[in-house]
Amino acid sequence: MAENTVTETSELVHLHVVDGVATITLDSPDNRNALSAQLRRELTAHLAATADDDAVRVVVLDHTGHVFCAGMDLRESRGAGASAQGVNEFPQILEAIWRHPKPVIAALSGLARAGGVGLVAACDIAVASTAASFAFSEVRIGVVPAVISVTVLPRLAPRAAQELFLTGDVFSADRAAEIGLLTAAVAPEDLRERVLHYVTALGKGAPLALARTKKLLSEGTADGMGARFGEMLELSAGFFAAPEAQEGMAAFAEKRPASWVPTHTI
Repeated sequence: MAENTVTETSELVHLHVVDGVATITLDSPDNRNALSAQLRRELTAHLAATADDDAVRVVVLDHTGHVFCAGMDLRESRGAGASAQGVNEFPQILEAIWRHPKPVIAALSGLARAGGVGLVAACDIAVASTAASFAFSEVRIGVVPAVISVTVLPRLAPRAAQELFLTGDVFSADRAAEIGLLTAAVAPEDLRERVLHYVTALGKGAPLALARTKKLLSEGTADGMGARFGEMLELSAGFFAAPEAQEGMAAFAEKRPASWVPTHTI
């Protein structure tokens, strides 16, 4: 099979197709693979291209660097216009993964935060190294994990969702597997082998049968996904543009506690 490799050094997301496996690689390590406007645009394009390519049987969502995805690009989000654009575009990415006609596997050797966790949850299978970690860090910068809740909540155990959404605490790959966010957490040296195992297993399925089975598995959630994203967009955009979030993002950039963090201890 012909190999399709993107070679533009300016690209932040690369598409590599060989033997029916399309690997989409987030490659903006200096920016912690944050969801900048360029990264969102390129990721959207590659998801659409793989959905339309009959030669693609399985999609692997990979990354370079120590971070899978740190969520929205906060440098771009410090301003109502930029934040609204980013928030408005993100649902179509999550939905493109969730509704993708081919199985999508997330492969994480590094951490995921906020919107990055939403990407993981949207994938059909998610495998992470035990060196990876996760957090719903939105509340700590004054925003709400609204948009990602549409893909995350169907995966997570309810009590774990309550704890982790409200506290913003970091949790391990092992915990992520226990509560349903991950399919498997494996030793770092075993990550590629486990991803290959799933790629091989999925390749044994008939393409149309796999597509219909994937639709069957997500029908209940997918039917109301558009309306739910609409509601969550309104909620999220309002918080991103609010003074509290702007203070939270400024505090994050300046590496200081936000104004609402207590200075005393109990």
